[in-house]
Amino acid sequence: MRVCILSPHPLVLAEFSRALAPPGFQTATRHLDSMLGPELRKLALPRAPVYVVDAHASASATAALMANLLERSPSARVLIVAEKFSASESHDLLRLGAKGLLTYGEAREQLPRALPLVASGGFWVPRSLLSEFVDAIINNSRGRRVKVESAAELSRREQEVLDSLLENLANKEIAGKLNISERTVKFHVSNLLSKFGVRRRADLILLCYQRRKTAP
Repeated sequence: MRVCILSPHPLVLAEFSRALAPPGFQTATRHLDSMLGPELRKLALPRAPVYVVDAHASASATAALMANLLERSPSARVLIVAEKFSASESHDLLRLGAKGLLTYGEAREQLPRALPLVASGGFWVPRSLLSEFVDAIINNSRGRRVKVESAAELSRREQEVLDSLLENLANKEIAGKLNISERTVKFHVSNLLSKFGVRRRADLILLCYQRRKTAP
């Protein structure tokens, strides 16, 4: 797996490269000479399917760097590493398209496990932060229909189940709404998780949010 590590600190670049020394990872590092937003916005960056971004700088600088990455490589996965994440900071990063959040202390041990999951389309986000963010998504989306742009081919029933999940309905509620059994709902939910390449309902909601278009 090719991974590009971006940081203004040589020691961080070296430490993360050592963490990814096991076979299976091919790392490229880029020392960021400037952390000014306008310069990061237009900085030429190595191509890679997965990026590890050191968010030591300001939130605006990290946002500019992520915008640069995802505009040049829309399918790239981005994992952010920082000293710590507040709820608001983590929500902002997830809205921008981050797929993973790790603290520096966690990164040494967890990077080799987190990156394959992130590369395959999953999320590596602390459960409490993910739960809070999904709740915020659902509350903000009430009364609006969320249309998901996805390469996955969904059947009509799968789309109906997905729409219900995005309304935060439980399996029993979905079954009653669609006039099908709970067992059938579980079957469709399992298929949706598989098609979108995620493991949890919360991950699916977050992925759909990041791909969303709000229908009029």
